[in-house]
Amino acid sequence: MRRFFLMLALVVAGELVFGLPFNVPRFFRPTMLEAFGMSNTQLGDMFAAYGFAATVAYFPGGALADHFSARLLMTVSLFATTIGGLYMATFPGPVQMVFLYGYWGVTTVFLFWGALIKATRDWGGDKAQGTAFGILEGGRGLVAASVAWFAVIVLASFMPENANLATPAEREAGFRSIILIYSLLTFLAGLLVWFAVPLDKRASEVVFNPIKEMAIVMRRPIIWAQAGIIVCAYCCYKGLDNYSLYAVQVLRMDEVEGARLAATGAWLRPVAAVLAGLIADRFNAARSISLVFVVLCICYGTWSMANPSGYGMAVIYVNFFTTFAAVYALRGIYFALLEENRTPKFITGAAVGMVSLVGYTPDIFFGPITGRILDANPGLVGHQHYFMFLASIAAAGFLVVVWLIWLRRHGGEKLWQKITAGTK
Repeated sequence: MRRFFLMLALVVAGELVFGLPFNVPRFFRPTMLEAFGMSNTQLGDMFAAYGFAATVAYFPGGALADHFSARLLMTVSLFATTIGGLYMATFPGPVQMVFLYGYWGVTTVFLFWGALIKATRDWGGDKAQGTAFGILEGGRGLVAASVAWFAVIVLASFMPENANLATPAEREAGFRSIILIYSLLTFLAGLLVWFAVPLDKRASEVVFNPIKEMAIVMRRPIIWAQAGIIVCAYCCYKGLDNYSLYAVQVLRMDEVEGARLAATGAWLRPVAAVLAGLIADRFNAARSISLVFVVLCICYGTWSMANPSGYGMAVIYVNFFTTFAAVYALRGIYFALLEENRTPKFITGAAVGMVSLVGYTPDIFFGPITGRILDANPGLVGHQHYFMFLASIAAAGFLVVVWLIWLRRHGGEKLWQKITAGTK
């Protein structure tokens, strides 16, 4: 029962800490753009600010997770993120929003991310890494979809029957309620972590030498290969952010319908992630990842040529839900590569920090690039270019997996030679 509540806390906190900076604009992007009076380019620049701050925080935050209790680190992170949400509810200007996203880049990463991944790896043990990370990702998806559906209902209650006729005041009131809901839930997740996650006293028994640990992982090509896989997988994940916008601009839905469609796709996350985790434990995480990248490349490529009429609509809806499932499958297993690559447990945090430092750089460049792609050719053409961009990223991801498998076959026991843990 204790293991159940521990994983429950990791799942709930692992999703809600990112709810304000990511899920709000993912599920309610058209409403957010209207309420704040901003463009796709401005929103992309906000994500870039988050990405720069997070990039600085990943590596030292990972090393910190090797030496301090996940309970303390994650609780402080959730409370600090909540404060940012209360500020967002005041509808600050574009410059202030850039600084807010930079602040969130620190609160959600420096204290939180390495601790979350390390705690999940510990929960999975030696033989259930795919299952552990699949449950984490799948559970996070269940939380995201549930909260998003509830938030859609709240938003609809503030809007007229035809959401396109909503006044600026109605739209702002509805969106403020969404922000406050996510803020409250983030705060409650902090309380859950404090009471459900046990104090880890073992972390303090290892000598705190983050520079040495960072140097160890930086010299390992296998870490760089895993980081490259996460770069491509995370780009595909961030690609979901514009699905509600596609529904509004291309499929001609209103903003409530677009948010509802995106929230519906999120329900595939628990099924896809858990199933992928079980498959990875039964077979091989790296090969499973390569297959998913092939599926994504095909889906994005066909989507980039589809028109919203006749058979094109069938292609669009099939690709819509297939890419949702495939992306969530990737997220459910790419951290299982830590165990598959034989990464020593005592440097888990440093390894997570390194692969995250590189792997989540799309937080810096993806939003600005795709925002400009969409703004350069508004409507169908811009979105077609956007999906072709995603197809090329999926193809690159497949090639990186091939490199990682080659390293494992030719590196063998030499991958982690002469690595020892220091103790007090």
